[in-house]
Amino acid sequence: MKILITGAKGFIGKNLLSALRSGTETRPSVVLPADLDTPWEDLAAACAEADFVYHLAGVNRPKVETEFQEGNADFTARLLTMLEAGRHPPLLLTSSTQASLDNPYGRSKRKAEEAVRAYAKHTGAPVYIYRLTHAFGKWSRPNYNSAIATFCHNISRNLPVQVHDPAVFLQLSYIDDIIGEFLRALNGDPVRDGDFCHVYPVYTVSLGEVKKLLIHFRDSREKLDAMDQSDPFTRKLYATYLSFLPTEDFTRFPKVHTDARGSFTELLHMNGYGQISCNVILPHTIKGEHWHHTKHEKFIVVSGEGVIRFRRADDSGETHTYQVSGALPAIVDIPPGYTHNIENTGDTPMITLMWANEPFHPDRPDTYPMPVQP
Repeated sequence: MKILITGAKGFIGKNLLSALRSGTETRPSVVLPADLDTPWEDLAAACAEADFVYHLAGVNRPKVETEFQEGNADFTARLLTMLEAGRHPPLLLTSSTQASLDNPYGRSKRKAEEAVRAYAKHTGAPVYIYRLTHAFGKWSRPNYNSAIATFCHNISRNLPVQVHDPAVFLQLSYIDDIIGEFLRALNGDPVRDGDFCHVYPVYTVSLGEVKKLLIHFRDSREKLDAMDQSDPFTRKLYATYLSFLPTEDFTRFPKVHTDARGSFTELLHMNGYGQISCNVILPHTIKGEHWHHTKHEKFIVVSGEGVIRFRRADDSGETHTYQVSGALPAIVDIPPGYTHNIENTGDTPMITLMWANEPFHPDRPDTYPMPVQP
């Protein structure tokens, strides 16, 4: 199957091209990328071969107003003439919600829609017209594609962002949702309602809320806080934000606490889901020897050999022992009310990942010294 993509260099085009070439689409395909600057003879040759067309190319930020007509309506008309001379392939058009408005951009997109419908009537080919809302996601361009791209770029670099009215609401579609829908259209199964097809979900969010979230994302990296991403929009916006990080700013260095026994490093604070840390214990060394009233933990030895011991803190009774090894990782619960320790019985440092149900609070540590074997 040969798939022609116009606008392949653009934000949506790059993501679609990547999805098709990485095997996201279920059928084998040859992709024919094109753009507004593709020579007409090369575009005509691609049109003659195409089995499906994604028409994404267009103009939305011209230097002069006449470029709307030339880049949207006129280019579409010429493309369709070439397709009519070929195999009459199905065609997907990315239009805009502004096509319903009476402005130069909206009128040019509406003319493109009308030309596509005429193509369907003349040839019998299926057509899929999407009036897209604001799209956001990886590989979008700041100061061009959307306010989201600009905000992500600036806030990740501690640059100012201008929000003239934080109460203005945006209708937002995430790039992976767009690409998923476009692949369904390729397989003849779009979400359709009358003359138009649709991408779902669409998120309605104020500019003020977007800015607030992005600043929170930035600050959370400094605090080593993991983001709560149970909300789908927050998860998608956070992924978008991370894609805009400067490459020299990917790394954060948590504080490493060291002593004669080894080291302890807080890795991530997970808000209501506790904290993840890394504990390094030197050979033939014991750590712990304490208990908690309410705090509880999970230990996972990922490298080395050792033993974890428990005893109820309210008596001097039986000691319970668990062998642990990085060769067979096990998740060992550390319940409240049990004094416990962990000993490295091997000849190499033992590395343990530790989860606690809450971050460490120096003013209320809930940690009380007590040897496991009195």
